[in-house]
Amino acid sequence: MYRLFIAIDFPDDVKDDLANICFGVPGAKWVSREQMHLTIRFIGEVDEAGYQAVSSGLSDVNVSGFSLSLKGVGYFPPRNQPKVLWAGIEKNESLVELRDFVESSLRESGIPQEERKFAAHVTLARLGLKTPLDAVMKFLSGNGLFSSGPVPVDEFHLYSSVLTNTGPIHRREATYELL
Repeated sequence: MYRLFIAIDFPDDVKDDLANICFGVPGAKWVSREQMHLTIRFIGEVDEAGYQAVSSGLSDVNVSGFSLSLKGVGYFPPRNQPKVLWAGIEKNESLVELRDFVESSLRESGIPQEERKFAAHVTLARLGLKTPLDAVMKFLSGNGLFSSGPVPVDEFHLYSSVLTNTGPIHRREATYELL
C-alpha cells in the first residue's frame, strides 16, 4: 500500500523564510524545513494498481508553469481550537488550474473527488490541546505580514508518506514538468 499526496516544493530561500518564523508557540510541533511544501491534493492509501494509475495519469500534464507568492499566516480549523498553523498562498488562478488538472486526472484514475474546498497553504506546525491560545494569537499578530516569493513553479511531485513515531517520512515518487 502507498500513502500518497501531490505537492509543490519550494526553493531553499523560501524554506528559510518559512523556518525563520517557526518559533514562539509552546506545544507546537513544527514542521521540519525539509518537509515544507504546498500540498495540491492528499490522496491517502492506494494499492499498487492505484499507484500505477495515479502515476501514469498525472503524466498528461497540460498546465503551463507559473509563479506564486506566500502571504500571511493563519490556523485550522477556523472558529475552533487551533490545530494547525499555516502560511498562506496568495490567490492564484494558475495554481487553481493545476489543482483542477490534478483532480480531473485523479478522478480518471479511480480516486474519489476531494470533498473539501481547496485552501492553498503550507503547514508550519501541528498544535496540541494544551497549546495556549494567547501564544497562537501572538504568533498570528507577529507574523501577519509574512510574505515570500514570487516562487517559480515549473513542476510538481507525487510523494509517498510513511507515518512514524517521530513524524512522517516523505519520499518523492515522481516529478511532472509543467509546460
